[in-house]
Amino acid sequence: MAKAKDIQMNRSMHPLIAKRWSPRSFTDENINEKDLESIFLAASWAPSSMNEQPWRYLYALHRDKEFSKFVDCLNPTNQEWAKNAAVLIISLAEKYFDRNGSPNRHYMHDTGSANVSLILQALHLGIHGHMMGGFNMEKTMETFNIPENLEPVCFIALGYLDSPEKLNESLRIREMSQRSRKSLPELVFKNKLP
Repeated sequence: MAKAKDIQMNRSMHPLIAKRWSPRSFTDENINEKDLESIFLAASWAPSSMNEQPWRYLYALHRDKEFSKFVDCLNPTNQEWAKNAAVLIISLAEKYFDRNGSPNRHYMHDTGSANVSLILQALHLGIHGHMMGGFNMEKTMETFNIPENLEPVCFIALGYLDSPEKLNESLRIREMSQRSRKSLPELVFKNKLP
């Protein structure tokens, strides 16, 4: 079984955040319904503007006949590895407020917040997740008959880590590469932007 990529922390950070990364190699082990419910429950408790909770999720288990429809909506590079995930999820965002029908300019931010909660809860249970922006929007909308008020945000693959050796060479290199982030001085500024 593969091992999570460790990072060097020079500051205090929660271990769950430090442990999170986006693998592509998954075992064929199923995720049980109780754990899946816990993962979606964590997403439901994410913060949102006016407590609107604009996120919606469609999902299929690997053993479901509909699973292939999820895979078919992904870009070819993502199809290659995501077809092995235990669960594929489509994250959707409601663009308008329920209470008055006006545009909710925070819908993508809030859904992203729910997605991170989902990923961290999964990781707490020993399940890794990989969010993907590489999918065919038009095909996704058509395949799942998604109404215009909902916007697909990303696909999410969930599963248990497997060896990077089962991936093709280019994906294996990416799977095993060192993790990195921009430095805080490149991202965080006090009082004014440079």
